[in-house]
Amino acid sequence: MTHAQIAGLLLAAGGGRRLGGRPKALLEHRGGLLVEHAVRTLREGGCGPVHVMLGASADEVRARARLEGCGVSVNPEWTEGMGSSLRTGLDALAGTGADAALVLLVDQPGIGAEAVARVCAAYRDRTSLAAASYAGERGHPVLFGADRWADIAAGAVGDQGARGYLRAHREALALVECGDVAQAYDIDTPADLSHLE
Repeated sequence: MTHAQIAGLLLAAGGGRRLGGRPKALLEHRGGLLVEHAVRTLREGGCGPVHVMLGASADEVRARARLEGCGVSVNPEWTEGMGSSLRTGLDALAGTGADAALVLLVDQPGIGAEAVARVCAAYRDRTSLAAASYAGERGHPVLFGADRWADIAAGAVGDQGARGYLRAHREALALVECGDVAQAYDIDTPADLSHLE
């Protein structure tokens, strides 16, 4: 399915509560901002269009980050957790004609374009469901065929995101091993900042 349009959906709304309130999107990494690094990862992995979900310090992120060519939405309910950002993001993609959304989290810079491309390659049709796995454990990025968006959004509450949906549809989920090309750590605490370059 080389002609499928797989949109990249970057969840970058978090306020970095455990980082002393430093929004993760604005953390420095490899000479730029974490949000810019993640957008590049999605593009280089074959996603287009790319849509960025902002929340905490959205105005500052818009002012400082180079997000040209991206769709950008602000989730006014970002404090409710990842679920509301996923809902808002899928909603924003609904009119784009995309066949699937590949969801990446801004605080996982160890996941690069190669892992994104592998998960994109698992797309078969608009009911596709795929996720990167690391030594057999499901992780990010995750691909959702467009026919599943409404049901995923309906169940995306709190910090769960799509976890419940993925559990309930385990038999349909294609796991794509990425442990040889990516590291699935999160930037959650001050100690995790050592991962940034």
